[in-house]
Amino acid sequence: MAPRADGRLNHDLLPGEKGPQDACGVFGVWAPGEEVAKLTYFGLYALQHRGQESAGIATSNGQQLLVYKDMGLVSQVFDETALNALQGHIAIGHARYSTTGGSTWENAQPTLGATAAGTVALGHNGNLTNSAELVDLVAERYGNQRRGELARGNTTDTALVTALLAGDPDHTLEATALEVLPRLRGAFSLVFMDEHTLYAARDPQGVRPLVLGRLERGWVVASETPALDIVGASFVREVEPGEFIAIDADGLRSTRFAPVDRAGCVFEYVYLARPDTTIAGRSVHAARVAMGRRLAIEHPVEADLVIPVPESGTPAAVGFATESGIPFGQGLTKNAYVGRTFIQPSQTLRQLGIRLKLNPLREVIRGKRLVVVDDSIVRGNTQRALVRMLREAGAAEVHIRISSPPVKWPCFYGIDFASRAELIANGLGVDAIAASLGADSLGYISEEGMVEATEQPRSQLCTACFSGRYPIELPPADRLGKHLLEQNELPLGAPEDGLLTIVPSTGGATALEHP
Repeated sequence: MAPRADGRLNHDLLPGEKGPQDACGVFGVWAPGEEVAKLTYFGLYALQHRGQESAGIATSNGQQLLVYKDMGLVSQVFDETALNALQGHIAIGHARYSTTGGSTWENAQPTLGATAAGTVALGHNGNLTNSAELVDLVAERYGNQRRGELARGNTTDTALVTALLAGDPDHTLEATALEVLPRLRGAFSLVFMDEHTLYAARDPQGVRPLVLGRLERGWVVASETPALDIVGASFVREVEPGEFIAIDADGLRSTRFAPVDRAGCVFEYVYLARPDTTIAGRSVHAARVAMGRRLAIEHPVEADLVIPVPESGTPAAVGFATESGIPFGQGLTKNAYVGRTFIQPSQTLRQLGIRLKLNPLREVIRGKRLVVVDDSIVRGNTQRALVRMLREAGAAEVHIRISSPPVKWPCFYGIDFASRAELIANGLGVDAIAASLGADSLGYISEEGMVEATEQPRSQLCTACFSGRYPIELPPADRLGKHLLEQNELPLGAPEDGLLTIVPSTGGATALEHP
């Protein structure tokens, strides 16, 4: 990537050290009389952990729909000028990490499409498994003409859904949504809007979280409960699996487009969600502490100190220390700002690897037998480097404890894991992994122990990345995959006329035009 003189953080310091990444965070608000763009900005700020590649906000004042989006973190994309230009009483927002479609400006969300009555803007958290079928459906409906953002190089499943929602001139957007939603397969928590109405929908399995909140003068939907807290909204309930919600001047309408077949992602409890989030009535922090306690029961060890790999390993480490009676300590300090930088890093700098992110407190760990608690192991590169660093800092022993089972299978529902061939647990047993990492011992929590910590019925959770049991049927391999839309060639034609690409007249990026 060529450097940009815009002050944005464009260069990835640790491209080979990424843990599991979630697809996105979504936020929507209907609140006449409120500064909905600023509410959405702060909502996305609370959801930044779910996507750091791009961010966008769409608003409507009832007459026109505005959109502003760009690559970067929420705080990098938006400033006061941009937010002040986004006037209206409805807004949706999106923070993206790519699972389907590459990390490019064209794939930033919200996506746009022209309807018979106006415009639709859409944000999506999840990943559809029947994108190939939807590609065929779009081609069938529009012939040799790409529509909307598909014509502008957008390669996401979100653009396909947007094209389908926008493409029925004979029905309202609400009626079209009720026809399109049952045709989607996979994980989807959607927020979308036209000039007058805010919509939200969740897949029948409820794989990704989506919650509903109440403001004094309106409604909020968001991926996680902290996004409600930050804007002063009270939690009402979860958007139910298979539910479609519409909010406008007439109030809130709920319609079921599919029966509930709940299979929420267990990895939300393990790693993805914020610890202060509540999912299905269970505190994520409490679940992680319970996983740590169970881990101590299942894999006891004689040691002097329990330390977490910050930040995601901290609650489980607290639970492990509490249950085992081994003192808890902070043996590692984390640089919270590592990950992206203004400066193109050299290969030498990249080779520093985990040292750019974590630094040992030598006086704390020197001579100690350590229990190091982390949430998961994917490739093993991070843990291998961590063990080496701790030994160099004087640790007498290093015992790794993981608060999730071995990750052996890829996710097709919105988490960007490595390929199965890259997963260290796919080809090695626990003892062999411990030897590969250079650890004195290694212990993973059992699947049963992890599930019990969530306090959810096993039948209502997706554990596919650990068990290989996929709750949503997958298509053949040649019809599935992250790069499917980039490989598929829709018949190319001119974009349709009339797509509203209205943007703020001052400040920053335009909606469908490179900044």
